[in-house]
Amino acid sequence: MATNEQSQAARRYTIVAIILHWLMALLIVGQIWIGIWMSGAIDDPASQGAAYEAFQFHKSLGLTLLVLAVLRLIWRLTHRVPPEPHDIPAWQRVAARASHFLLYAFMVLIPLTGWLYVSTGWNSDTGMAFAIPTIWFGIFNWPHIPGIDGNGPLADLAVEMHELLAYALIALLVVHVAAALKHHFVDRDRVLWSMLPLIKRPPHME
Repeated sequence: MATNEQSQAARRYTIVAIILHWLMALLIVGQIWIGIWMSGAIDDPASQGAAYEAFQFHKSLGLTLLVLAVLRLIWRLTHRVPPEPHDIPAWQRVAARASHFLLYAFMVLIPLTGWLYVSTGWNSDTGMAFAIPTIWFGIFNWPHIPGIDGNGPLADLAVEMHELLAYALIALLVVHVAAALKHHFVDRDRVLWSMLPLIKRPPHME
């Protein structure tokens, strides 16, 4: 019995990796929804006030995701990952590793470009400076990156990269979810199961 449980554990991600994965997945989906709603609501006088409040929340959540992404990357580099099923084609292995690399890159770069943008204190839509502090969930003042205050060209580049990377992340997430569902329901292997919490391995999975 113990041997079987140890064998199953070796084929799963660690509990910390699983918690970070699903917590970040939920937060990222929420962050994307807030960002899309906010970008439209800011232009409507009826929803402008709520959009400004959402902007502060968006910044706080983004910085939280940046910290979680760094922690997750450190955990990934210092802990084992379960072995892939032996019958996965070589091209799928390469594609999976490339997509994971891009996911980690996006999880760091998107909040980083957002932090870079607000640190400039420059509104790229109006072409004017603004002095809005970043208060993490209303608790404490999060420091801005020094030395870039008032840098309009950098603000324009940062906000453009922030938006482009966000849309690229949405596309990659669709592919990632589709691939996970294919592994689970078509290939019927353990790829998705290895990241699902508190679920025993079904008998048909190797």
